[in-house]
Amino acid sequence: MPNPLTASAREFAEAYVPEDRVIQVARSVAQEVGLVPIQPGAGAALRLLAAAGGARAVVEIGTGTGVSGLWLLGGMRPEGILTTIDVESEHQRMARRIFLEAGYAPSRTRLITGRALDVLPRLSDGAYDLIFVDGDRDEHAAAVAAALRLLRPGGVLAVSGALAGGRIADPAARDPQTVVHRELVKALREADEWLPALLPVGDGLLAAVKR
Repeated sequence: MPNPLTASAREFAEAYVPEDRVIQVARSVAQEVGLVPIQPGAGAALRLLAAAGGARAVVEIGTGTGVSGLWLLGGMRPEGILTTIDVESEHQRMARRIFLEAGYAPSRTRLITGRALDVLPRLSDGAYDLIFVDGDRDEHAAAVAAALRLLRPGGVLAVSGALAGGRIADPAARDPQTVVHRELVKALREADEWLPALLPVGDGLLAAVKR
């Protein structure tokens, strides 16, 4: 049985940084169209990572309806540009409207419709401060490999869903999504190119700095 105090502390941590009205609207829209956006704790961690690195150029894989994009923009420098990729043009249309409602000029966001693994090869080497990988879980490992090329030295990688619904630590859990994340977590920990940490916020945020 989970420790009730631990569960309570987790709930407190997730609600520690409240979401503003526009993020709440984006979250409601996501739920209406059947999407599961990152939780507030993970969003606050993304904002912190963007702010700590003074991020000017950020790539987001998985636009959704703009929940994580708003958190990222909230931590980026005022002149920063968020490049966000998604296969669903209708979701991006919703996100574009949300970004404008939040007060971000159109020049602050570059929305690219397409499969991430088709778009990433067209982006410039070493040009980005932060890359957030969400979207299709089956493509996370390939997206992380691309991030190594795209990030500048000292740039930050963040990968959502790293705890796989709490199954990551259960050796008996062998479903494809859990296996993918377990292998990715292990690979980043053992790679000489990355300085990683697994943050227990939301459904787990795997973060790493490019050495």
